[in-house]
Amino acid sequence: MKTLIIAEAGVNHNGSLQLAKKMALAAKQAGADIVKYQTAVPELVISRFAQKADYQKAATGDGESQLDMVRRLHFGFDAHRELKKYCDSIGIQYLSAAFDLPSVEFLASLDLPLIKVPSGEITNLPYLEAVARQHKPVLLSTGMCELGEIAAALGILNRGGSGEVTLLHCNTEYPTPDTDANLRAILELRDNFNCPVGYSDHTRGTEADVAAVALGARVIEKHFTLDKQMEGPDHKASLDFDELCEMVSAVRRTERLLGSGHKHVSASERPNIAVARKSIVAKRAIRAGEVFSAENLTVKRPGDGISPMHWYEVLGRTAVRDFAEDEKITL
Repeated sequence: MKTLIIAEAGVNHNGSLQLAKKMALAAKQAGADIVKYQTAVPELVISRFAQKADYQKAATGDGESQLDMVRRLHFGFDAHRELKKYCDSIGIQYLSAAFDLPSVEFLASLDLPLIKVPSGEITNLPYLEAVARQHKPVLLSTGMCELGEIAAALGILNRGGSGEVTLLHCNTEYPTPDTDANLRAILELRDNFNCPVGYSDHTRGTEADVAAVALGARVIEKHFTLDKQMEGPDHKASLDFDELCEMVSAVRRTERLLGSGHKHVSASERPNIAVARKSIVAKRAIRAGEVFSAENLTVKRPGDGISPMHWYEVLGRTAVRDFAEDEKITL
């Protein structure tokens, strides 16, 4: 099954529509299926008393409030509408995560195939009800969550009539320490909730994404940037373009490596059966009329004769002709 790869532009466009379009093109060129942004009316999301997260302070300093930072990094609905048209024109799916009710309604007006619920909204009941009313498939990030909170959110979405929900395992720290990635939680989410599971990754590098696919993740979401040195909260925890290309390539190779899951002889190895397996052969010269026994038979390569699995069926039979040492036995 093909993994859905989401290149998370987020707010790494720094509020520039031109840069957001360049990121869409880069995501397309890297081979991602979707390029994803964030849509918000900042004043409806963040109070003027809200502090920045520690990782945001480390990346952007402590000289402005969280609200001021988000105002600076977001653009309005009209810009998102234009960005969606641009994505359509270059052949990559536009997606954005809404952070407030007007943004949910706006994104619904764009008739997107999916709704992305960010981790911070998973306990926002009115928001989840609004998402469910769109009756679209949902990607639900589960950062900062306990199982009970996920179950409660799923209940709201399902009762409200949402489409299929895919849970994205996530750790909401940028970057996520390796010791907190906890990729085996992908299996727990799948087994507990009986729904598709993916991974929204904030670790450094791409190894976690490959491991997540091997564990069964059907969606991979990963932040990327065009320049890690740009100012902004997420650039340093993001992949650059070359790394994004490497991640997409690694995920696609992992899909090929995983295969169908059915154990069978593959086309590539079939010619090696005769080379690697063994046949019943003469241990020494055998004359016609001799009885085959453990003293005059052995097993050696190649494996294009009688299989050693028929050893006891051959013992006690009589040689119908002479056999030279190492010659394959025929009956």
